[in-house]
Amino acid sequence: MSDKTRVSIQLVVSDLGVTEAFYGGILQMPVERALTSPGAPEHLVMAQDGWTVIFVEESAVLHAHAILEERLTAFPKGIGMTIHFRVDEIEEIYDALLDEELEILYPLELKPYRVFELWCFDPDGYLVVLEQPLETITG
Repeated sequence: MSDKTRVSIQLVVSDLGVTEAFYGGILQMPVERALTSPGAPEHLVMAQDGWTVIFVEESAVLHAHAILEERLTAFPKGIGMTIHFRVDEIEEIYDALLDEELEILYPLELKPYRVFELWCFDPDGYLVVLEQPLETITG
């Protein structure tokens, strides 16, 4: 984590490859595989403008913190959490979500406050809200 990071959130996921494909591929977010020291769990890092999201596989978290197993397995991942992102190319992202048959809660819509918005779930059930201001859309 950089000295400039002000907020860091760690999310437990089922599969790092699937998570990387969703956030880095479909959503075009800056996701990178982190360099880890020997024995440390592999993880993904998505950092930008003072915030960092770290994705760690559930099996690695349970290996390091077995006491959390009851809580991590009692509820589906993502319950009660919403992650908002401002994106570019929201129409292309929406098409990719449809092509991949990912669950969309609210389809792409122009809101009265001049923002295109869509709500979807990531592969682990985290609610993701994507927004792009109207004035940033060309074409």
